[in-house]
Amino acid sequence: MRTPVPGRGASARGGSNRPVAMAPADPTRSLAFAVLVAVTEKRRTIEDALDAADPGHAAPPRDRAAAHRLAAAVLRRAGTLDAVLEPFLNKAPPSRVRLLLRMGAAQLLLLDTPPHAAVGTVVDLARAEGLHPFSGLVNAVLRRVAAAGGAALDGVDGARLDVPPWLWASWGADARRIAEGLAREAPLDLTLAPGADPAAFGPDAVPLPTGSLRLPAGTRVGALPGFAEGSFWVQDAAAALPASLLDARPGEKVADLCAAPGGKTAQLARTGAAVWAVERDAHRLRRLHENLARLRLPEVSVVQADATGWTPPEPLDAVLLDAPCSATGTARRHPELLHLRRAADLPALAAEQDRLLEAAARMLRPGGRLVYAVCSLQPEEGPERAAGAARFGLRPAPFTPEELAALPEALTPDGHLRTHPGLWADRGGMDGFFAARFVRN
Repeated sequence: MRTPVPGRGASARGGSNRPVAMAPADPTRSLAFAVLVAVTEKRRTIEDALDAADPGHAAPPRDRAAAHRLAAAVLRRAGTLDAVLEPFLNKAPPSRVRLLLRMGAAQLLLLDTPPHAAVGTVVDLARAEGLHPFSGLVNAVLRRVAAAGGAALDGVDGARLDVPPWLWASWGADARRIAEGLAREAPLDLTLAPGADPAAFGPDAVPLPTGSLRLPAGTRVGALPGFAEGSFWVQDAAAALPASLLDARPGEKVADLCAAPGGKTAQLARTGAAVWAVERDAHRLRRLHENLARLRLPEVSVVQADATGWTPPEPLDAVLLDAPCSATGTARRHPELLHLRRAADLPALAAEQDRLLEAAARMLRPGGRLVYAVCSLQPEEGPERAAGAARFGLRPAPFTPEELAALPEALTPDGHLRTHPGLWADRGGMDGFFAARFVRN
């Protein structure tokens, strides 16, 4: 890096002062860069950032999908990428230049992009984004990463580097397994409607022991057979467990609190129970309505309300509370959470979870069942909340080995459910979920 690399007109120390001809930036890389800037500077999620960068979904679906995959790879493996880049840098580059370097390195080392495409498009992007003084630096560093190839990753403890220290410490003995699971792109899991044929999804579809159907990462949902007919819904295998463990029965009166996007609502409705789906957020409520319409479940009673203030028309037999949380268990699918979440977020989330637990307990008849669940790996949001449920008139009803016979490693000594991304490593992993069951006194 200490000498200029011919062919790009700029040195590794910042570039010449001669005018640089602007090459058109590749649309996929431009979109990915805009997403990364929005996540790191404005603390937006990937989905929100992508919508803001491509309003109205004007970009072709293939470009949006490729941009999402590139941005997610950068965010998922940021610590690894920085460790690879560090030997080739004399000093820390500006933050947006670092994003460009991460993008190039991710393409070279993680996404199997040909070197000429990975390097050239990112150099052109630097110029298009007004960072042309650094185009020589970007070119030189990425050429060196390309020359090193896979050997650049030798000795890099990616699992440790890609996870913020506070999260690593909070996961205890499972931290490395969880981090290794988070480093892998998540497959696509489906819950099938009754009567749907798993064989219709092709030879790549793998039935899982818990009943979900797994397809490879990157599968286009809308192109799958039976999508328009409501033959399935997208739901991680771990996310499907809490509703199953509630064991709703025909004719029971059941509420799904914080119900969007609707996968758990659909599970409950398919049992023959009378279901109220309660959702506060208007945007998520629209998505809930859309999903229930596609799944042809008009009998569900959808309610827009804050669950802490909603009262059902009569006492309920069972409640599923999938509470708002830090969502750290979903970081395989939403790697931006590794960068957006802070330990300081947890007290307010825990307080809200307690308010929801108290409200859910009030909705139940004596002897009614409650399953509390969070897609979080944090003890403050899982076992610590369950430990305090007695003050709301709830007594534990532990899950049994028979109920979790398909996933025995997820049963904790206290009879709770605990999944994490390190489980089923040979099958592609799963999201992190905690669930506990209670009965109202």
